[in-house]
Amino acid sequence: MDCDTKTAVTVWAPSYKRATMMQAPLAILSFSAGVSAWLLDGGIMWFIGAVLIGLVVPFTFLVIMPMNHQLLIPGRDLASDETRALLEKRGKLHAVRTGLGLLASGIYIIELLKA
Repeated sequence: MDCDTKTAVTVWAPSYKRATMMQAPLAILSFSAGVSAWLLDGGIMWFIGAVLIGLVVPFTFLVIMPMNHQLLIPGRDLASDETRALLEKRGKLHAVRTGLGLLASGIYIIELLKA
């Protein structure tokens, strides 16, 4: 976000499309692995980690995706204050997803080290 708004959104758009194909499947795979470990008597922390990473998917669909669609509207003024505000808000919301992923990863690592 150190660059101008038009450059930021222009760089963000193709990155978003590429990341979508990777992030959702990885979150679902991680959720499934955590639930599987819990079901195999790995302990409740595996389930908690799974829930944390699993929350990324509905959070993305319900909170972030509508904003992404607004940013991708054809004809949007890429240099506008509104576009900048959307990008900044999206960045803060993305930090929530990052936090969930970090917490889940931390739990998974601790549980792996215990084994």
